[in-house]
Amino acid sequence: QVRLVESGGGLVQAGGSLRLSCAASGSIFSINTMAWYRQAPGKQRELVATITTGGSTYYVDSVKGRFTISRDNAKNTIYLQMNSLKPEDTAVYYCRTYGDVYWGQGTQVTVSS
Repeated sequence: QVRLVESGGGLVQAGGSLRLSCAASGSIFSINTMAWYRQAPGKQRELVATITTGGSTYYVDSVKGRFTISRDNAKNTIYLQMNSLKPEDTAVYYCRTYGDVYWGQGTQVTVSS
């Protein structure tokens, strides 16, 4: 069993920045690729970015150049640095593991115009 705990969400004005963290605990040997997803009100949950254990990354087009995913394997933590935030980035952000699939509880990000 793996427990994922996100933090770092909040309210920010458009153009601002936030840094999300996701700390993993438990049977972390089963974790390989990790990802950030988000779900806006009334919309389906969507992939935002992924990062492999080796550090290879993928971003959805809408966040390329603004968001950066990173990981600290020693701390079993991944991060999402979000810059130049837009109102359309407003959502609950979740981290997820691949391989054995686990989800965090989510953290709310609200961007005001």
